[in-house]
Amino acid sequence: MPLQPAPQNVIEPMQVDAQPEDNKNNEEENYIVEDPSLDLESYANSYTGLARLYRLIYIADHCPTLRLEALKMAINYVMSTTYNVNMYQLLHKKLADLHSASAPQSSSLPDVASQSGNSLDIPPYDSVWVEQKTKKAALKLEKLDNDLKNSKSNSIKESIRRGHDDLGDHYLSCGELSNALKCYSRARDYCTSGRHVVNMCLNVIKVSIYLQNWSHVLSYVSKAECTPEFSEAQNRDQNQTSTRLKCAAGLAELASKKYKLAAKHFLLANLDHCDFPEMISCNNIAIYGGLCALATFDRQELQKNVISSASFKLFLELEPQIRDIVFKFYESKYAQCLKLLDEMRDNLLLDLFIAPHVNKLYTQIRNRALIQYFSPYLSADMRKMSEAFNCSVGALENEIMQLILDGQIQARIDSHNKILYAKNADQRSSTFEKAINVGKEFQRRTRMLILRTAMLKNHIHVKVQTRERQEEILMPSGSNRN
Repeated sequence: MPLQPAPQNVIEPMQVDAQPEDNKNNEEENYIVEDPSLDLESYANSYTGLARLYRLIYIADHCPTLRLEALKMAINYVMSTTYNVNMYQLLHKKLADLHSASAPQSSSLPDVASQSGNSLDIPPYDSVWVEQKTKKAALKLEKLDNDLKNSKSNSIKESIRRGHDDLGDHYLSCGELSNALKCYSRARDYCTSGRHVVNMCLNVIKVSIYLQNWSHVLSYVSKAECTPEFSEAQNRDQNQTSTRLKCAAGLAELASKKYKLAAKHFLLANLDHCDFPEMISCNNIAIYGGLCALATFDRQELQKNVISSASFKLFLELEPQIRDIVFKFYESKYAQCLKLLDEMRDNLLLDLFIAPHVNKLYTQIRNRALIQYFSPYLSADMRKMSEAFNCSVGALENEIMQLILDGQIQARIDSHNKILYAKNADQRSSTFEKAINVGKEFQRRTRMLILRTAMLKNHIHVKVQTRERQEEILMPSGSNRN
């Protein structure tokens, strides 16, 4: 759901369209967040470019209390840093809608209240700025286009590559993402080194993230990582590029609801080489990686890859609440862990990338907590469990019943006495059954190896027919080849 004006941003045929399941990020589109604890200015300053604008618009769409402030900050940023006239007009339309919606309410308030209302703070539409920026953008586009034509006439590959990149940067500043993607992609034909190829991939990945074309992101992450010079180099630039690629892949896997893969990518990020505010912030990496790990990692994986990870610990220090949640979960202090999760839910629902997944991630984390709580016991008192999870016995019973039906907990419920009993699995029979299955698989593979050996020994093999021989067989005898 890219938040840019549609008319100029039709996706070109060369793009790899995301699979339908990849773009189902609209589950919670219509929710409203009433009481966030977000410091909007500090939050917005963590990003640059379209990343800042899209996040501010997302907050404006879902949080009435921050709507005016978010729109004003977005308008000021557009006017001071971009040529994006369409975005400016979109933001002012949202601002006008907000003003018209609040006008009837403010008219019924006392004079003092109306004078301090938000309507007085709405900036006027600047038609002069729109006209000037439109002219400047057209002049700059003409200059860049002429420079590129001159470079092509002189057949200077490096100049042509830089020309395409400059055009892509300009289209990006104007908000024309499809044109920016075309220019960045065309630069690949003029790359003369592995570093140039990686730079081209990074530009395409950046625009694809703005378009939320996640299959395209993963495709170019793979291309960049397979570039020989990139995989062989070991320097600061390579480490920074590697972290950027891991974060891009993490965002794509998160959007595809492959939370374990997303967690693994985010956990490989390095704080010392994490500086790309046009895409993601260090705080985002801590939140996305921490929540995805809690939802999908078992106890050993959580301890090894998160708690004992020297690199990811640095990210967790930036988000003390996520750090406390991870440690409380690992220490089996589930009530405190779930309480902390609830406290940060509103802020997460204002995050462009994690918001569509909050409910599912929270459910998976809670289910994993229930499973881990019961795993050491043969029986458990659901009254004590309800105290540990800060919920009613009835609600807990319904949750456990669903986990039993899904096969995640092997147990049965004594609903009268409110006791959960683990099923007594016959370990002896299951061990014999596994041994028999392993033996059958071994026999099958052994027969296949013996057969293959016998065929090779007797020179039995299939020859691939040549194309000419195939044509002779397919054509009737006596027919002409004309």
